[in-house]
Amino acid sequence: MDNIYGKIIPLEAAMEYFYDEMTLMFGGFGGVGSPPTLIDGILQKGIKNLTLVGNDTGFPDIGIGKLVSKGRAKKVIASHIGSNPIAGQLMTTGELEVEFSPQGILAERIRAGGVGLGGILSDIGLENDIVTANKSQLRVNGQTYIVEPALTADVSIIYAKKADPFGNLVYDKSARNTNPLVAMAGKITIAEVEEFVPLGSLNPEEIVTPGIFVSKMVHTKGVDWKWAWEKTVEK
Repeated sequence: MDNIYGKIIPLEAAMEYFYDEMTLMFGGFGGVGSPPTLIDGILQKGIKNLTLVGNDTGFPDIGIGKLVSKGRAKKVIASHIGSNPIAGQLMTTGELEVEFSPQGILAERIRAGGVGLGGILSDIGLENDIVTANKSQLRVNGQTYIVEPALTADVSIIYAKKADPFGNLVYDKSARNTNPLVAMAGKITIAEVEEFVPLGSLNPEEIVTPGIFVSKMVHTKGVDWKWAWEKTVEK
């Protein structure tokens, strides 16, 4: 949904980008850095059968864990699910498919997807049948590697401290975590932002995610989008 306010849209318009059976990538680490307003909106819209890609499954009532705990995901690709016991229960009963990927490998797979690579090569787990099962291997310069496929998503959702109208993003300390990588790997990337500032007011050195990677933005808590836009206009 385009409008005269550019990338800043109301939460209701952002919800048009989410649908059943989609692959959804999310930023955050244990809930820190995950976009709460977008996640609540997806939950309220009733989206289901999601394939979720991200560092973890949050907690039962925090972060992406809300969607997992309500049974809205059919598959999760993550580094761990230990902080959300409901995710473990669903996996045990066969209601949730879980693909584990070591945290560093997962981050690299997301980065590879974001920069257009087909995958990465890793020698981690070569001697483990569980790790190598159903994965291709490749020899390069006499060394054998596992081919870890790149990860992308229909939509990526991220969380930022500040943004200007173009979508240049600044993160808040550790809330930065996987958000910059996730921002690159979605066909559409929607950022939830705490504060909008005028174009040109951000120090170029503090911008982590350039606006070229950001498709749309909503204000955290879903406040009036026109108000959010007006905050970006120099007085």
